[in-house]
Amino acid sequence: MQEGMFVRGLMVTAAELNVLHSVLRHGEIRVTGRLVDASNATLYACAFKNEVEIACIYKPVAGERPLWDFASGTLADREYAAYLISEASGLGVVPLTILREGPFGKGMVQLWIDIDESVDLVELFQKDLPQLRKIALFDAIVNNTDRKIGHLLPTTDDEIYGCDHGVTFHESDKLRTVLWQWAGAALFIEEIALLQRLLDNLEQKLGKQLLDHVTELELIALKSRVNRLLNDEVFPLPSKDWPAVPWPAY
Repeated sequence: MQEGMFVRGLMVTAAELNVLHSVLRHGEIRVTGRLVDASNATLYACAFKNEVEIACIYKPVAGERPLWDFASGTLADREYAAYLISEASGLGVVPLTILREGPFGKGMVQLWIDIDESVDLVELFQKDLPQLRKIALFDAIVNNTDRKIGHLLPTTDDEIYGCDHGVTFHESDKLRTVLWQWAGAALFIEEIALLQRLLDNLEQKLGKQLLDHVTELELIALKSRVNRLLNDEVFPLPSKDWPAVPWPAY
């Protein structure tokens, strides 16, 4: 467990993180609103336990729209798998995420992040920032097909999280992102070491854990992507065979 991490713009201790996890996993979920711009049912909610209240996002599987290239009812699992990769790699770019039952059935529950409203996201996503570089590497690992500008969550502590990871882990290369600043750039030594640790973890406990949420072929493809990054030692280039930027980009 980390000694501390940024949550909703605040640094919290490991003990406080445990409380957040307990409330999100076991607390009563009360839905209070809906994010109407989302393509799938994305509900604003609060989790309550022992007089502790935590704002969160709840995405029930029942509210997922069918996609031609992803199996129905799998997006919540992919969101959780993305969180597992974020934590296991040490990148820490995905807010605390769990799978659980809620008012509308099983779904993904994720800690709500208060963003810095003064940040212009259209300016932000184009910058060469280490926080964005971490997200770009993460997206290359999980094969994110939909990294939009609006999926970036900058906080007042200069951290940047990413959200909406339901269309990840496809067995075919489908990387689509607005973060191409580092295309072809050499990986740092620290990033190479991170990838090697992740690959070792995928061959052990993490790989077995992921099989509860992605297919065996998708796990094989995940390992292959990490191996390719390690062999090439550079960020991937945009594909010439499909659109490299999601539409709409925001």
